[in-house]
Amino acid sequence: MTASAAVLVALLTLGAALSLLLRDGTLPERVVALATTTALAALGLLAVVAGTVTGSATSLARSVLVALFFVAALGGGPVTAAMLWLVDRGGDRDEPMKAAGEVLRGGAWIGRFERAAIFAAIASGWPEGLAVVLALKGLGRYSELRGAAPTPEVVPEGTTATPAVAERFLIGTFASVLWACACAGTYLTLRA
Repeated sequence: MTASAAVLVALLTLGAALSLLLRDGTLPERVVALATTTALAALGLLAVVAGTVTGSATSLARSVLVALFFVAALGGGPVTAAMLWLVDRGGDRDEPMKAAGEVLRGGAWIGRFERAAIFAAIASGWPEGLAVVLALKGLGRYSELRGAAPTPEVVPEGTTATPAVAERFLIGTFASVLWACACAGTYLTLRA
């Protein structure tokens, strides 16, 4: 593995670790999202231009696998939040995000598990796993997204699903899935 690829993987891992500390939607979180996205794009470009940079049986390759798994699962949070922030620009961001958070509880944790499962499926050579993950997520959120009368234990009183909530679900899912696929694709390119 080239030194520049190792540096980029280290920067991605640092960005993913910082994402655990920055969960408030402020400017630093968006900067981390931009930096990790840029580092992943640079790593992917380096892997494509340079060709194979490591064999899959080396301890370095295994370290890259673990690091990119970590980046896929945790680094996608700020990227998804930044994408939702871009969608909500020009409006009152707090109200739609608060409503979406009340209806779609546990979204950050679900996103982490989703990205981890997608990365694992693609990196292990089972791309069909992507369909399984998305089907499970869609079925699990169906009742909240269609606007069924929620029970007070699930959603606070007076809060119901709206088209904006469904839109944020779709945009967040696409951003999250694309991030995990990009991390897995970069790993596969580096491993080849």
